[in-house]
Amino acid sequence: MVQKQTAGRDNLGHLAPKFAELNDDVLFGEVWAREEQLPARDRSLITCAALLAQGAWPQLEAHLKMAQQNGVTQTEIVEMITHLAFYCGWPKAWSAFGIVKKLFPDAANSAS
Repeated sequence: MVQKQTAGRDNLGHLAPKFAELNDDVLFGEVWAREEQLPARDRSLITCAALLAQGAWPQLEAHLKMAQQNGVTQTEIVEMITHLAFYCGWPKAWSAFGIVKKLFPDAANSAS
């Protein structure tokens, strides 16, 4: 089950209250809650792919963390980025791996 989102209100509630409401209640409330139609795990993969394609690095980092919470594994994240490198661009994939290294520091420091 998707956690109740408050990032909109926490960060933009005073500046842009309607945007914050739409973020928290509609996007992360109604849309993400439609797990019968598409599980949160799959939504996370799709969202991360879209954010990587846009080069939206701060949002990608936040959604990669959320993807972990939704059951997406490190191996799946690495494979998603490798696959997207050919569709979205090598530099974007390279940048995304920088974020992954921060999220999985043990894996980033181990040699194969």
